[in-house]
Amino acid sequence: MLPDDHLTQDRGPAGQPPALRPEPETHSAPSRDWRAWTSTAPGTGRRIKTAAAAAAIALLVAFLGVYFLKRSEERKLSDASAMASARAPAINVITVGTATGTRPLTLPGATAAWYESTIYARVNGYVAKWFVDIGDHVRQGQTLALIDTPELDAGLIAARAELTSSEAQAKVREAEAEFAKTTYERWRDSPKGVVSEQEREAKKADYDSAVAKLNAARAQVAQDEARVDSFIAMTEFKHVAAPYDGIITERRIDIGNLVTAGSTAGNTLLYRMSQDNPMRVFVDVPQSAAGPLMKIGVPVQIRASNVPDRVFNGKISRTANAINPQARTLHAEIDIPNPDRALVPGMYVDVTFQLQANGMVQVPASALVFRASGPQVAVVDDAGRVSFRKVSIGRDDGNVVELASGVSAGERVALNISSQIGEGEKVTVNESGSNSSTTTALHAPPGPAK
Repeated sequence: MLPDDHLTQDRGPAGQPPALRPEPETHSAPSRDWRAWTSTAPGTGRRIKTAAAAAAIALLVAFLGVYFLKRSEERKLSDASAMASARAPAINVITVGTATGTRPLTLPGATAAWYESTIYARVNGYVAKWFVDIGDHVRQGQTLALIDTPELDAGLIAARAELTSSEAQAKVREAEAEFAKTTYERWRDSPKGVVSEQEREAKKADYDSAVAKLNAARAQVAQDEARVDSFIAMTEFKHVAAPYDGIITERRIDIGNLVTAGSTAGNTLLYRMSQDNPMRVFVDVPQSAAGPLMKIGVPVQIRASNVPDRVFNGKISRTANAINPQARTLHAEIDIPNPDRALVPGMYVDVTFQLQANGMVQVPASALVFRASGPQVAVVDDAGRVSFRKVSIGRDDGNVVELASGVSAGERVALNISSQIGEGEKVTVNESGSNSSTTTALHAPPGPAK
């Protein structure tokens, strides 16, 4: 119904209520219908309450489902953890044995020339010519350089002149001695009473003096001849010659350089040369491997990085037979032929010795446990219990270690054992892991010895 102020009364006949009629429409008609716009249909509130209740129930069901699902997963994880903690930890083991046959030992080495010489001047002078340069192959006795020696040449001329003078003086003394001899013989053979004994003795003394002077003159000649020979010998060093067949590795001279005889610190060398066939190879063997097995005649294989497809075979030629107290190593030398000069002095090479096994127990390096008390291994008995034993390392090849004591052949030792496993703890042995570890450890190429 519309409110009364929106209606006007229409007076009817007398005795009847006035009739209502609508007011004429005006421009404010929309303001009369505001209730129609704000009114809701019957039952709308009930529907809203029902939807809210349904949503709350759905959320509750979802929450309960997630809660019980998480509880189930936590329970399963807890059960699995309990089972894992109750089960003994699994470890890899290997049955140790003694080394047999030959075993390789690879160490770093260096090549050296069979001969290596530094050539200095033997005489004073100036370099007149040089004939060879670095890299040239020379023969024994070949002239390498020529030195101009004016002082030496002048000394030789003077010595020869002195020799000539002394030889002439010797001729004079020889004549004097011959005259004194004949005079003495005449006085000696004269009849008694003709000459006095005193005169006879004087002639004899004159003869003896003449002989002595002759001998002195001859000695002077010999001395002057020796001096001339010395100068002649020194002139031979004007030609700087190669002492052996080899290769020139360094040249320090040029034409006009002043050179001084000798090899003192202030003198400059002329040449450096070497002979590299055969070749020497030097290697320092650690004390742990420098036992009776490192002896003369042990086979050796040598490899160089710049000659990757070639192996040079040789044998130990000599050793120092003494340990270097600073480095604790044994110096060894190997002589190998080098006809094609594939190796040159100063190269870094890998030297592999083929050593006879010494019967010590051999285990992979992963079996060692290093603690404050020293190296140990974890031995696993037949019951699966772990016991740690101290060992002494006889030889360390990197991947493989030989033990001098602590473990016997046939015992099982653990590989890469966890630090959380203690003494006497029971473990589960992983035999399949043991086999793979054994193959890897015992057949891997050896590393440098320690």
